[in-house]
Amino acid sequence: MYTVMLKAKLHMARVTHAVLNYEGSCAIDGELLDMAGIRENEQIQIYNVENGQRFTTYAIRGEEGSRLISVNGAAAHLANVADRVIICSYGHYSAAELDAHQPALIYLKEANVVSHTSHAIPVQVA
Repeated sequence: MYTVMLKAKLHMARVTHAVLNYEGSCAIDGELLDMAGIRENEQIQIYNVENGQRFTTYAIRGEEGSRLISVNGAAAHLANVADRVIICSYGHYSAAELDAHQPALIYLKEANVVSHTSHAIPVQVA
């Protein structure tokens, strides 16, 4: 049996472009893709913090160092430029892999500059 687990997260990315008439779904700066371990054409989930929209799409490689987050095609109806989004990818892990699994968590600040990275989400307290 496999368990679906968070593989990678780009937390609080800012949408820099929303292009309705563009082939491809979400272009992400290649450096951010590499840091998160998200592959080109990999399925991703995008959670729009501003409007609550949640949608599935796939990642395409954006120019390295550009800090680009471009929501393209039909998905451009679900995110506006300057919206904060959380971009996640998930993987299927065997029982033997679960104990060693650690997601790549990339936290972004303004202009999609990396603030810090982690492999564990802090415990939520009441």
